[in-house]
Amino acid sequence: MTSKKRELLRDDENGKIAGVCAGIADYFGWELWLVRIITVSAFFLGGGGIVLVLYIAAWVVLEKKSKTAFAGTASEHAASLADRPVELKTRVWQRGESPRQALQHLSHQFNSMELKLRDMERHVTSSRFQLNREFNNL
Repeated sequence: MTSKKRELLRDDENGKIAGVCAGIADYFGWELWLVRIITVSAFFLGGGGIVLVLYIAAWVVLEKKSKTAFAGTASEHAASLADRPVELKTRVWQRGESPRQALQHLSHQFNSMELKLRDMERHVTSSRFQLNREFNNL
């Protein structure tokens, strides 16, 4: 069983100010809005100075996710999104798809596999395939 090593990175694409909250949410698999609410609440409920210092320190120390995570082309990224496993939310704070989105995602994957299977069957049952097979057997 191989476990993928995860890194804590800033996510500038999904972040509002510096992407620190977005990076923390991505690392722990939480919803972004929850991390933002916790950060803002901690700031206003007495931890203002320390929260601000920690946020700025994380901004300076953490690398950007956009540099390291998306090094491939856009087509590779789109292909990896299509092949990714469906994650279903079991708790409110977890990141994942709603049941309706998960069902649509699985239906889309099933339909694409069905089309590939039809193409394979059409090729195998064609006379050209049989003719090529006979030539290869000579």
